[in-house]
This record gives sequence, C-alpha cells and structure tokens, in this order.
Amino acid sequence: MRALKEFLFGLFGYETAQQAQEIRASMERLFLLVTFGDMLGLPIMPPYYALRLLPYVTGAVRGWKRGLMRERQFGAGHEHDLHGV
Repeated sequence: MRALKEFLFGLFGYETAQQAQEIRASMERLFLLVTFGDMLGLPIMPPYYALRLLPYVTGAVRGWKRGLMRERQFGAGHEHDLHGV
C-alpha cells in the first residue's frame, strides 16, 4: 500500500511539490532582499524594521548572501510551468 501511495505521488504530485518548494525559496529570497538589502547596498526598507526581524532570520542570512551573489542569468532559477499539466 505504501509503495502504491509513493508511486501515485510521484506520478501526480511530485512536480507540483517541487515547483511549490522552488516558489517558496524564491519568495524567501525576495523577502530577505527587501528586508536586508542594505547589507548588499540596496536600502529598500528602513533599518529599524530590518533589525526587528533580524533575530528570526539570522540562520538564513549567510546562505542568502552567498546565493544572491552567485552569478546566473535572469530566470534561470526555475521553470515557470508544470510539464504534466
């Protein structure tokens, strides 16, 4: 029964779940850019609000900065459509 569930999930839901994770990661990067953009020289929000949010995202800042500085083309992060639908 478990193998059947996993097979059906792979058949119908895996691609949707992957795209949802990619969109969530993209939105999280955008949130961090808007909130802590002044670390990179993009002052979008007043620093007061960013400092109030800093304790909640301290663990993600290092990976965010590393990923943001990685060289890539616009739109190369993920595909914007579901292949099976």
